[in-house]
Amino acid sequence: MIWITLIIFTTVFVAYANGANDNFKGVATLFGSGTTDYRKALGWATVTTFAGSITAFFFASSLVKTFSGKGLVPDSLIASPDFLVAVAIGAGLTVLITALIGIPISTTHGLTGALVGAGLVAIGPQQLGFHTLGKSFFAPLLVSPVVAVMATVVIYPLFRLARHQLGVTRKTCVCIGEKIIPVPGLACCDGQKLSALQLKALDIMVDEQTACQAKAVEYYQGNLLGISAQQILDALHFISAGAVSFARGLNDTPKIVALCVTAKALGLQSGIILVAFIIAIGGAISARRVAETMSNRITRMNHGQGFSANLITAILVIFASQWGVPVSTTHVSCGALFGIGLSEAQANWKVITGILSAWVLTLPVAAAVAGGAYFILHHI
Repeated sequence: MIWITLIIFTTVFVAYANGANDNFKGVATLFGSGTTDYRKALGWATVTTFAGSITAFFFASSLVKTFSGKGLVPDSLIASPDFLVAVAIGAGLTVLITALIGIPISTTHGLTGALVGAGLVAIGPQQLGFHTLGKSFFAPLLVSPVVAVMATVVIYPLFRLARHQLGVTRKTCVCIGEKIIPVPGLACCDGQKLSALQLKALDIMVDEQTACQAKAVEYYQGNLLGISAQQILDALHFISAGAVSFARGLNDTPKIVALCVTAKALGLQSGIILVAFIIAIGGAISARRVAETMSNRITRMNHGQGFSANLITAILVIFASQWGVPVSTTHVSCGALFGIGLSEAQANWKVITGILSAWVLTLPVAAAVAGGAYFILHHI
């Protein structure tokens, strides 16, 4: 009974960490492009991710099998509660800590590292399924962001060309308002000071949404079928962001549920419902720092660029979920944003390099934590 409780508790811990680090990634372009504010973007992410999580019960059972560790470690170890708890601790701690400092890493990556670390301590390298590790885990994690970058670099210019052909132009708003100029007090002949003055002058600036309070600087002018091009794009942008979040819930939930289902601590249906709720809570409480990184620090983006990145991410992750391929929504969505930055020559390479470094470190860190946790739990 104690082990069952620990497995459920640590599964909840991983689900919360996943929500904190991953929930906002699908809607980061909505916030970053100025299409909507943080709270509305987070609300949309929560609803659509939850829908994807529930749908996972019907379409993504193959990922439950993949992330149970079958083929990677012996079947006798898969059902071992101390092994499963160690994997959850390794993945959960790694993902949650990076979420709290604003680094978007992959829960998939964390779980993979934790499986390897706990497996190495439990059975040694001789019995570890390195072929399965390379084919089912490493290959999708390495290839998916590269595919996302290449797809974005190719597809976004095509979208831009189509916009030009349809006669939709991109405009920049200019912000005009009052600027207060303080004038310091002047000393009189008797040493007294006159009161400070304030002069008002006209101020003109071109900037992002923080400067133009009403909406983003860039917008689209033109009509399609009698409807404003900007309104159509905003609607499509929301749909694509919802599709990414839906795909993330569909892809990530089975990986986490595998921890408790494998140990028969919970059934598949009850496990998915529990994980879906906890992911939503984790995103609502702890997503802000990763949201800032994904939305504003990787690259500047406008409405069309954000829509393009989301559409590519959604397509890749949904198809991967259907085929049972454990790609990372983080890697795919970041890859799409990297692609936007490359195509527009405005990528923030300092931030991108930091994210890539974190991805490299995720596996060994999660492996070390899970291996240490297994050693302690196994000898209690």
